[in-house]
Amino acid sequence: MKEIISITLVIIGALVGAGFASGQEIFSFFYVYGKNGIFGIIIMCLLMGFLIYKTLKIAYLNKNDNYNDFLNEFIKNKKINFIISLIINLLLLFSFYIMVAGFGAYFEQELGINTYIGSIGFALFCSIVFFLNVNGVLKISNIIVPVLILFIVFIGIKNIFYLKDIELIQIKNNWLNSSIIYTSYNLILLIPVLISLRNQITQEKNIKYIAIFSSGLMIFLSIMIFLLLLNENITCLRKQEMPAVYVISKNFSQYRNLYAFIILASIFTTAISVGIGFLKNVSKSKKSYTQVVIFMCITSVLITKFGFSKILNFIYPIFGYIGIIQIILLITKKLRNNIAKS
Repeated sequence: MKEIISITLVIIGALVGAGFASGQEIFSFFYVYGKNGIFGIIIMCLLMGFLIYKTLKIAYLNKNDNYNDFLNEFIKNKKINFIISLIINLLLLFSFYIMVAGFGAYFEQELGINTYIGSIGFALFCSIVFFLNVNGVLKISNIIVPVLILFIVFIGIKNIFYLKDIELIQIKNNWLNSSIIYTSYNLILLIPVLISLRNQITQEKNIKYIAIFSSGLMIFLSIMIFLLLLNENITCLRKQEMPAVYVISKNFSQYRNLYAFIILASIFTTAISVGIGFLKNVSKSKKSYTQVVIFMCITSVLITKFGFSKILNFIYPIFGYIGIIQIILLITKKLRNNIAKS
């Protein structure tokens, strides 16, 4: 059971990033669809659970050690594999951009500090960390993720008793498409994480329980954030870069500072995680590493001007549509149980 819980927390940590915790992802991909958004969350989490199961099973049975090995199970063409790897690297880079923009957005929304100031300071801090040992920083996420989960559970349950009149307004259609897109882009970044967890699985039967626990916990956390957003008018929420942060600051102000720490720590660890992933993939020498770090940090500040929510809502759907191919490949892939015995 310890193994199942430990791996589940790593998976949830990969899924529940700053975009999720800030409420922007839940608002943009589900809340705007009214009551259908709840159905979208359920479908997303069930589909995610199934894809987690399939990915872990394939990696476990075929003893895949990295993403390239995993890709070779589906595609033998090196050019196509190169294109897919390029897509993943671009998503890692843009995810870093989103974190920098998110950090600046928080300071502007909550403290009234210009978003550029927050983004520049954060980008500089990240660049310093990239030149140091990042292992200690990444280990912080092992603490932050459980704290974030516990806080969402706590504030979510408290919010259920706080809610009085529930009014769900639908301002967008095509909720099913949005649910699939959300699953798809999350899967692009999640698969490399799942493959890295393969060696931690001691028994094949645990894969099923890991998928079930991950899916169930995602449903619960997503609905808690969804219900939290009901505290504010949807017109007002559309103007917020971080809807959940805004609602907590307004209605649960006694927990504002705690959630601020959790959100900012989550943004930081996510930025370092995706940033170092991108750097490892594209840097071939110490000189190129330095050049890429400088490039990342300068461009991240320049892109900040588009805004956290606008970047997130523009970039993630693009990768989501691309990632649908990956979902189809996973669903249609037949498992070969005899490989584990060979």
